[in-house]
Amino acid sequence: MAVRDTSFFGHPRGLSTLFFTEMWERFSYYGMRALLILFMTASVASGGLGFDTAKAGAIYGTYVSLVYITSLPGGWLADRFLGQRRATLYGGVLIMLGHICLAVPRLTSFYSGLGLVTIGTGLLKPNVSTMVGALYTPEDERRDAGFSLYYMGINTGAFIAPLVCGWFAQSAQFRGILSGMGIAPENSWHWGFGMAAVGMFFGLVQYLTGWKHLGSAGMYPAPAESVQAVASQRRVLRTGVALLVGGAALLWLLARTGAVAITAQGVSNALGVVLILTTVVFFLWMFLAGQWTLDERKRLVVVLVLFVAATIFWSVFEQAGSTLNLFAQRDTRTEAFGFEFPPSWLQSVAPFSLVVLSPVFAWIWWRLGPRDPSSPAKFTIGLVFVSLSFAILMIPAQAAEQGIRVSPLWLVGTYLLHTIGELCLSPVGLSAMTRLAPARIVGLTMGVWFVALSAGNYLGGRVGGLYEAFSLPQLFGVVALFAGCAAVVLALLIKPIRRMLAR
Repeated sequence: MAVRDTSFFGHPRGLSTLFFTEMWERFSYYGMRALLILFMTASVASGGLGFDTAKAGAIYGTYVSLVYITSLPGGWLADRFLGQRRATLYGGVLIMLGHICLAVPRLTSFYSGLGLVTIGTGLLKPNVSTMVGALYTPEDERRDAGFSLYYMGINTGAFIAPLVCGWFAQSAQFRGILSGMGIAPENSWHWGFGMAAVGMFFGLVQYLTGWKHLGSAGMYPAPAESVQAVASQRRVLRTGVALLVGGAALLWLLARTGAVAITAQGVSNALGVVLILTTVVFFLWMFLAGQWTLDERKRLVVVLVLFVAATIFWSVFEQAGSTLNLFAQRDTRTEAFGFEFPPSWLQSVAPFSLVVLSPVFAWIWWRLGPRDPSSPAKFTIGLVFVSLSFAILMIPAQAAEQGIRVSPLWLVGTYLLHTIGELCLSPVGLSAMTRLAPARIVGLTMGVWFVALSAGNYLGGRVGGLYEAFSLPQLFGVVALFAGCAAVVLALLIKPIRRMLAR
């Protein structure tokens, strides 16, 4: 910005607008996420959908995966046509409408709501972050601190959301209030989803109120290089829309005629195939199509290794909303000091831990100085911690198999270990991807990170669908072994990677 603005804790006033916009958007996302698989697997008599865990896990995995993958077209639309400012506004409106649909007790509204939230998040999430960067000049020394403040807003929303939405959806107190008002208490789930809509409404109100403080950040799309480039972009957009509409119409027609049976598992399996093919094609193109130097090829190999490691990490970490949420609901004692709390409240432990531990880890990395571990080493440490978290859970899982509800401290400890792992891997992930990639495909490599997040979330949801298929010690043990083996392999690759990059 032209004038050095320091009105928000020494940062531009526009940061406060984006801080609270993203805080409320994350409130809506994590509030709904804390309830989603529990609502789907709750019995119809208790207000849920009565799905088995396999179906619920497939839907959950598909939803959280698409939330991340739609960030790629969302960012492209903002860059080419909408500008980040309008893309964020449209995304927020769609998210709010999606949560309103989820608040309506109809199955069609449920699926419509998930679709709207997915599209809205794809438009909003990447573009708010872009606007944060646009508030500063490249030389502004406040830039990193500004992003730290912004991430504090994200975690504040993620911490508050399960407490608020969970209380409305699951607490005996609120169900008692509904009964007293003559409203069926099993509708409390939809009040929880409704609170997510209220949160996004607050975010939109303050976004529009603070619009003027954003200056020119994100106001217009990036200028096209030529008239031909504009025409090409419009052709891509028209073709994409036509393929989506045509594909959806064909699928609907096939389903109506009985030629194809559309099931949650079938759709989820198809998404899994698409993710695998996308990854394989992308990396084959990177290695075979580009005229890379030997040094660039070595760096691309490291990008591939870190991509696989990140996917495995997120597949374990993101079971917080699926497998571990079911464990909290079905096998954990949800009371403390005589106070009974909703199982979804345990979803607040990780973001709270992140807020508390982030400055601690920032100090540790700074204190280590030149001894600061390399990116592959930090990825390895992250995998070790998530592996350890599930290995420890095998102990209470033995008791849960006997019908004993276990202490909530087991899950608190698990989420604490998850947070430590995240602080080792997540902050360096995107930075490492962009640092290692050849300069002419840095943007595409940032997309690789979103694909890793998407694939990890997808796998995390599908593993949650196995909750009833295996004994808990087996399920937790396999997850721990999976992450542990990945950590061992990556640890063995640290020195070869270091030597390869040093040559």
